[in-house]
Amino acid sequence: MKTDTIFYNLFLAFPSIFFELINRPPEEADSYEFTSREVKQLAFRLDGLFLPKTNEPDKAFYLVEVQFQPDPALYYRIFAELFIFLRQYQPPHPWQVVVIYPNRSIERASTSQFGELLALKWVRRIYLDELEKATERSLGVGVVKLVIEPEETAGQLARQLIEQAQQQLTDETIQRELINLIETIIVYKLPEKSREEIAAMLGLSEIKQTRFYQDTLLEMKLETIPRLLPMGLSLEQIAQALDLTLEIVQKTVKKIKRESLPFLEQNVDAFIELLTEQRSLFSSEDFAELEELVAPLPDDIEELSNAISEWCEQHPEIDEAQLKLIPDNSETRVPGSKESKVKTPNYELNKQTLLNAIQQSSASKDSNSTNSGS
Repeated sequence: MKTDTIFYNLFLAFPSIFFELINRPPEEADSYEFTSREVKQLAFRLDGLFLPKTNEPDKAFYLVEVQFQPDPALYYRIFAELFIFLRQYQPPHPWQVVVIYPNRSIERASTSQFGELLALKWVRRIYLDELEKATERSLGVGVVKLVIEPEETAGQLARQLIEQAQQQLTDETIQRELINLIETIIVYKLPEKSREEIAAMLGLSEIKQTRFYQDTLLEMKLETIPRLLPMGLSLEQIAQALDLTLEIVQKTVKKIKRESLPFLEQNVDAFIELLTEQRSLFSSEDFAELEELVAPLPDDIEELSNAISEWCEQHPEIDEAQLKLIPDNSETRVPGSKESKVKTPNYELNKQTLLNAIQQSSASKDSNSTNSGS
């Protein structure tokens, strides 16, 4: 069961649940962003970080770790990541570490190395099976508890949580998102059952047939994709976690990249290079189409890049060749990542440069055709 993905989805969609778990007012979630952060020296990645949105020095940032398997090296890794992160980023906020366990038997702690650190008030260990009964009445915490519920009673608890969500959540979009998370947890817990069987078991079959549910659910899933990408999940893992086809995830990621400024610039630059270096790919009709396409456009890098992308998609051979010219670091870059380095062209990227490349390549092709004919 991929508990990490479930919890990160849960905290992304409902960050207030995390603050309920640590006995803080759920409203505090409004002041935080749940994200991940690379620690470069040793290629660590802090997958769960609640970072304050402001520089208020009294607000702590939270390093969150979900641990459902015994790991004797866990605290070695957590504290190494924490202190390298502090050195690298020097945040203005105090730190807190929160480790979420299903129960105490999973924990592996070396008291000789970490006893005093674990005793600090800045380190919280949460054992889900020991949550107070009063806390369990919370809808959000109830969803967290569902992760460790035995298979034979998980369906019953899930139905209760769905009823609770329908009663307590007046916003239909939020209600559908939480119900989908509940269903996803059951899917992971009962892998032998199909989505249709689980929907019937949870009484969701009728709800899921409505157009509103389908449209809202898909929209929420697509909005979640860019928030999962910086956490290091593969496209296949994201597709599985969100119950989407790999093709939909790939198309969404492609759209995200094409809307980022580094991609926009490199997209136009690569197309200019293609025009000048591989003009044999283009026909005279292609050059005429491109000049007619670009001439009326404003001198705006986004408009130019989008027009090029749409035109290339109608010419698969050119599209494939053009994408190969875009550096790999741009192809994998997504908003929030910091590793990519943008190649700077040795000319100004604007509409006139693009038009010049189209016209010069067209003229050169016509000249070559004339010479070969004579």
